[in-house]
Amino acid sequence: MRCGSEKAPLPETKEVLIAFYRGAPRRESRTRVNERIRTREIRVIDDQGEQLGIMPPQQALVIAKEKGLDLVEISPTASPPVCRIMDFGRYQYQEQKRAREAKKRQKTIDVKEIKFRPKVDEHDYQFKKKHIERFLADGDKVKATIFMRGREQAHPEIGRRILERLVKDLGDQVTQETMPRREGNTMHTILSQRTPSRGADKKS
Repeated sequence: MRCGSEKAPLPETKEVLIAFYRGAPRRESRTRVNERIRTREIRVIDDQGEQLGIMPPQQALVIAKEKGLDLVEISPTASPPVCRIMDFGRYQYQEQKRAREAKKRQKTIDVKEIKFRPKVDEHDYQFKKKHIERFLADGDKVKATIFMRGREQAHPEIGRRILERLVKDLGDQVTQETMPRREGNTMHTILSQRTPSRGADKKS
């Protein structure tokens, strides 16, 4: 006679989870529109910006439907809530457009690193300088770094001359935020696009 007992079968957790997620309620959109406005009374503004007064949402919805428009709650915390008759699709488009424009204005500034060797040839130097000009034009900062190996570390002045030449070649378009600074076997400087002064574009 065997001492071991058969293991009980595991529950079908996959089907249970699927049923759970299918039955989970969906999150509603923040903006309540048309029949989703369920307060007793609302203050209504029509599509021309005129005040129509306080009324039940059902009455305001009839007015909106007659104009082929929507009833949109624009100030839910007011007492009573404020709703406006408008084209909700167009309203959403304008809100998304404003959000995209705000995101562009909040663009984060990245620091791009361009690496040079003390024995960089002219072609490679010009190629990397063009990359720096492009990064600066995009509004990013640039960390220009000289990497030194072996005996090159005994002559940091070579790397310093390369960085000084780079700043000179970039001209008035660049601001040197830090002077060439050595850290271990590297030397670097931080560059950024120069912001024109307020009176630079004014003609006398």
